[in-house]
Amino acid sequence: MNEIYDVDRLPGDLSLVVVRLARRLRGRRGAKSVSLTQLSALSTLHHEGPMTPGALAMAERVQPPSMTRVIASLAELGMVKREPHPTDGRQAIVSLAARGADAIAEELAAREEWLSRRLAELTTEERDALHRVVGIMDKIIHSADDIDENAPRAVDEIAPRAVDEIAPRAAMGAVPPPVPVIVPVA
Repeated sequence: MNEIYDVDRLPGDLSLVVVRLARRLRGRRGAKSVSLTQLSALSTLHHEGPMTPGALAMAERVQPPSMTRVIASLAELGMVKREPHPTDGRQAIVSLAARGADAIAEELAAREEWLSRRLAELTTEERDALHRVVGIMDKIIHSADDIDENAPRAVDEIAPRAVDEIAPRAAMGAVPPPVPVIVPVA
């Protein structure tokens, strides 16, 4: 790797390698009892804790009706629980059920086992470099302009606050009223 790297190629090269890694990790899926969309929602609940369907839709960057269908299918599979909102009777709080936690654990174990084997093949210096890259990738993922550029301006202002403030507070049991969802008018 002594060649001079064209920095203009970095976005494309990085995007390609991330897609390929994600594909390889998805290929390690265990029982595949849930779709990738359902798995993503379960993972968000696992990491962020209980939340309203609206907050989960925002965290997953999908429309609330789509998330309602995902939640309904996961509830039918016994992977999530829906309980009444403590202060807003119109809302529910969605949380991970034991079966959902088991599905997440199984998925993570399969992926981590494969990735651990691949990491063991690297040199110490390569693993150290990847450790630094993890922090850099996390910074990219959570950057302020990580909002859908085609979304209406009001959502750009609400979504980061909702995900950053509502989800952690939901895990503590202090769930605020639902955040309004602004739908663009065509």
